[in-house]
Amino acid sequence: MLDADLKTQLKAYLEKLVQPIELVAALDDGAQSRELEELLREIAALSDKITLRRDDGDARKPSFAINRVGIDGGVPAVGVRFAGIPMGHEFTSLVLALLQVGGHPSKAAPEVIEQVRGLDGDFVFETYFSLSCQNCPDVVQALNLMSVLNPRIRHVAIDGALFQDEVEARQVMAVPTVFLNGEAFGSGRMGLEQIVARLDTGATARDAAKIAAKDAFDVLVVGGGPAGAAAAIYAARKGIRTGVAAERFGGQVLDTMAIENFISVEHTEGPKLATALEQHVRQYDVDVMNVQRADRLVPASTPGGLIEVQLASGASLKSRTVILSTGARWRQMNVPGEDQYRNKGVAYCPHCDGPLFKGKRVAVIGGGNSGVEAAIDLAGIVSHVTLIEFDGKLRADEVLQRKLRSLRNVTVLVSAQTTEVLGDGAKVTGLVYKDRATGEARRVALDGIFVQIGLLPNTEWLKGSLELSARGEIVIDERGQTSLPGVFAAGDATTVPYKQIVIAMGAGSTAALSAFDHLIRITAPEAEPEPIAA
Repeated sequence: MLDADLKTQLKAYLEKLVQPIELVAALDDGAQSRELEELLREIAALSDKITLRRDDGDARKPSFAINRVGIDGGVPAVGVRFAGIPMGHEFTSLVLALLQVGGHPSKAAPEVIEQVRGLDGDFVFETYFSLSCQNCPDVVQALNLMSVLNPRIRHVAIDGALFQDEVEARQVMAVPTVFLNGEAFGSGRMGLEQIVARLDTGATARDAAKIAAKDAFDVLVVGGGPAGAAAAIYAARKGIRTGVAAERFGGQVLDTMAIENFISVEHTEGPKLATALEQHVRQYDVDVMNVQRADRLVPASTPGGLIEVQLASGASLKSRTVILSTGARWRQMNVPGEDQYRNKGVAYCPHCDGPLFKGKRVAVIGGGNSGVEAAIDLAGIVSHVTLIEFDGKLRADEVLQRKLRSLRNVTVLVSAQTTEVLGDGAKVTGLVYKDRATGEARRVALDGIFVQIGLLPNTEWLKGSLELSARGEIVIDERGQTSLPGVFAAGDATTVPYKQIVIAMGAGSTAALSAFDHLIRITAPEAEPEPIAA
């Protein structure tokens, strides 16, 4: 199951185990159970602190628990459970679960760890994931850690592709989807801090009080994507007081599957890059304030005065300069039914949610590179893909179009405008589009719709504060300067013509250097007057 290199790496990790752990497998006679048993036997053979036994009492098969063995060898003190075979993107989740149940400390912030330990209540979480989902590991790993830290928290991570009956019964049409005590809790990427904040009702008020007590920054970066991370690093290296307020560190990179055009790195994945960005920022003296959404920008009342950023929590931050790097999000169709059936058949990440539509009929909206790539990927999973493009022709690169045309289970519709998402109240059943050549309305029966029509800048909160383009982008010059003195911007939220990770990083660096230059100029002492000659 595991190749030699992977076994060698895993064996090295398992040397960090502090306490003995037990793998408890629930299996049946199926092929997946045999595969899981093989994996667990290989893992157990790599460490003398790991034992394996079988207990078929759990209803989900194949599944297994990772339990910390009690001091007296009795009831396990800590445990997590996987229903399925956690390979693919979830292999890291498996490794972390082994280590954390085995007593290896987490790298989570100490204050968050104490917050988890102090949660009062009994919480049973169930997370549905897919092995191709790059968003799922964050949720799985966060909830696994919580179950390790707090004995009143339990978590099982479930591979939706292996438990289709559950997926259908609970109407899970997007991953990750989380249930708490049997009720829907959330869908989509959630980090540890976000989950804890939802459970700890007093957390927002406490965080707001801490933020309100902070001194003014020299540079405040709003946003934690590639542009924001680069800006923070460049500012901090100048030795000035730097802060970052981010709704989620990593930004849209977290939702990116494969990255193959980041110069000098042949291949990486979005979540991996996002983790590296945050780790790099934290190497410097930067005050990182995560899970903080900016709500309003208040310009300085006097030249060279403090600029204020008000947060959705009610707190506010002040700084001598501000760098806006709030990025962008998936553009929506804005048609009837889209909101109602979001995560009930309407999806935005084919890599994450595609496996849930195995053998079904889906549509992809958008004929650019993203749309055509999505259609190609989905064609290998679903029974049929209908690609719908508003324009009279596809806009994707020709190499992608050739690949698309070679697929027998793909239909391409051009000059087609999606006008409505149809459903039965619980899930998507189809869509309506208008043939732009004839004006005729037509219906397509579907189980899922993947929207791939570009990006929308996260700048609504800035309207009326500074100059925005007709598309809502922050207008900047070659130095990253906005229409407000002391306020700079970088990345996908701006008028920069190309929305690329490497360009955003360069723009963030430019904005930070410009902010530093601005600080030097507004604090430079006035020149002494020339003496009058006698």
